[in-house]
Amino acid sequence: MIKVQNLHKHFGGFHAVDGATLEIQQGSITGLIGPNGAGKTTLFNVIAGVHAPTSGKVMLQDQDITGLPPHELFHRGVLRTFQIAHEFGSMTCRENLMMVPAGQSGETLWNTWFGRKRIADEERALRAKADEVLEFLTISHLADHKAGQVSGGQKKLLELGRTMMVDAKIVFLDEVGAGVNRTLLNTIGDAILRLNKERGYTFVVIEHDMDFIGRICDPVICMAEGKVLAQGTLAEIKANEQVIEAYLGTGLKNKQKENAE
Repeated sequence: MIKVQNLHKHFGGFHAVDGATLEIQQGSITGLIGPNGAGKTTLFNVIAGVHAPTSGKVMLQDQDITGLPPHELFHRGVLRTFQIAHEFGSMTCRENLMMVPAGQSGETLWNTWFGRKRIADEERALRAKADEVLEFLTISHLADHKAGQVSGGQKKLLELGRTMMVDAKIVFLDEVGAGVNRTLLNTIGDAILRLNKERGYTFVVIEHDMDFIGRICDPVICMAEGKVLAQGTLAEIKANEQVIEAYLGTGLKNKQKENAE
């Protein structure tokens, strides 16, 4: 689905992404882990068009999407969520979902005068779809609540719901577990798994909760200092000497030597 080739992103002299190369397979739920400052979110931002890369290439299937802005990637089915949810707080949860699809008839002045029936028909269809999404995510009871007044975990579910309002090909989820209680995190995990299995969504997930990663992700990619260190199952990643050194600052062999002494 996605190929990242020798990607670099520099901020002055700081190399946030430093030659990262990886592939995301269609239909997978890929975990992206690494210590703070590893370059994970910057990598997401470059792929999703928030930042232009310094060098390197990003391919979506056979198309070069390097440096395309987020609105163009949106139309190609590349979506991302953020560590801090970006809801429209004064609108209801249902309205937050209904506004997602692009090119709605009500967006033009002409149609507000002469295309009212078309607008009304579209709004009925969007409302029905939004209600279906809310039901899928088990938050239909929040449909008429202001989005700014629901909990952090419910806002994360709402962001996931936005991706369901359009034909997403691949969704990048940035720390869906941040500030979310365990019960809601399990609900989010269930929704991701269902979207993957029932609707064929491809996901890439940044998360520090290894239990959550182990539950839903295969494969797992580990980054450190802007580079890809390892890829495999979570068990393989946890046993990787480079990964242990990146997280703990010392390798397993040194730890074993210290314990023996």
